Amino acid sequence: MITLSLTEIARATGSASAVDDVDVTGGAQQDSRVVGPGDLFVAIAGERTDGHAHVAAALAAGGVGALVTDPARPVADGVDPARLVVVPDTVDALGDLARHSLAALRSSGRPGVVAVTGSVGKTTTKDLLVDLLQPRGPLVAPPGSLNNEVGLPLTVLRADEATTTLVLEMGADRVGNLTYLTSVAPPDVSVVLAVGRAHLGHFGGIDNVARTKAELVSGLAPGGTAVLNADDERVAAMARLAPGEVLTFSASGATGADVVATDVRSDDAGHAVFTLRTDRGSAEVVLALVGPHHVANALAATAAGLALGEDLAELAARLRVAGPRSAHRTAVSTLDGDVLLLDDSYNANPDSMRAGLATLSAIAPGRRRVAVLGHMLELGEESAAEHAGLAPELAAHGIEAVVVVGAEAAPLADAARDAGIQVDDLTGASPDAIAGRVREITRPGDAVLLKGSRGSGVWEVADLLTPGGGRASAPEAARDEKMRP
Repeated sequence: MITLSLTEIARATGSASAVDDVDVTGGAQQDSRVVGPGDLFVAIAGERTDGHAHVAAALAAGGVGALVTDPARPVADGVDPARLVVVPDTVDALGDLARHSLAALRSSGRPGVVAVTGSVGKTTTKDLLVDLLQPRGPLVAPPGSLNNEVGLPLTVLRADEATTTLVLEMGADRVGNLTYLTSVAPPDVSVVLAVGRAHLGHFGGIDNVARTKAELVSGLAPGGTAVLNADDERVAAMARLAPGEVLTFSASGATGADVVATDVRSDDAGHAVFTLRTDRGSAEVVLALVGPHHVANALAATAAGLALGEDLAELAARLRVAGPRSAHRTAVSTLDGDVLLLDDSYNANPDSMRAGLATLSAIAPGRRRVAVLGHMLELGEESAAEHAGLAPELAAHGIEAVVVVGAEAAPLADAARDAGIQVDDLTGASPDAIAGRVREITRPGDAVLLKGSRGSGVWEVADLLTPGGGRASAPEAARDEKMRP
């Protein structure tokens, strides 16, 4: 974060507070437990706790000041009112502060801002962008999926004068979300991966999903570049909204796309192998990531790198070693008894569920296949049909046994039974009970997929099954609980 005084922060957020003219030399934090010397604490009233109850602790830990909506509780706890920047809404103020900070940095010509959105693949593509763009210089990107009105500004505020590249993930569950996020951080490069059927209950239909994802293109900085998926007609149509250059990518080898994969296949370990072709040349790539669906993510990240002037051969070389950075995303491990575990449990929607099943099939030839599938949330009226619609996919990919988790997945359990698949319906069971049952039904040499919406708790089952797992991913879960599709 650039150094700002509390006076400057008050001015940037429209606060009339009379504050001490002391500098915030650290960062902005919404979790009082991680506040350190020089930090600004942002008090947010959440579902579980109200940050105003922790202002005193944050300042005692070395925080310089706090953004608050109601100073009464902090003052009652002994906090000096001159350390409180009082605003009508701390989330809005956080966005204002991030907008101000980024504008100040850009006045000197950097950082370059790359933003990615899409119904599937955002976090993986963001992680790939980190690996591909780090050689440009100091880079800031969010851990996990900090992609909403709180997480994105906090990420922006981590950038300082040394930052060369700012990589952002932008999520949405309603029309207008991305318009707001791009107002905070207008991208130089906007990457749109796909328009899928995630969270249709909030959006009200696929057309509204497309309209919302298109906001990332409309929100580009002047002269910015749109990177669009030529294989998704709704995404490709966003080209007309771009204020500058458009680069398209195609995992299917579509004629006319700018960044294309041809001769796509998988090696014995499930890594995608393909020829990467552009008008700047071609390169052979073996992805470090597991699963054929990552080809599109790799192409999108490559196109963004090209838009920033990176060399094609260098980008291809980096793709070969760019593995998963975030937990529970196509992570492959081997359990006792040579059981192959594919942990893709971070989140799920109908499209990513199908991709997960295809990946299991690709990496497990000759193995008996088991799927632990949690329910997919916020699908609205389509929920039952979307869950039941996965049963043919189970059969097509040779799934012999499925463990179903979460009440909304009941139609999947019924449809899978009708398809002749062994079903354990563990809706309502604890993660420990589910993990125990998975251990009971797996045989030596099996391959197991874990996949489900975050709220289904399948990621907790993955932690229990994975060597050294336990509850290791719980901190990331807490940090990212407000991430968006």
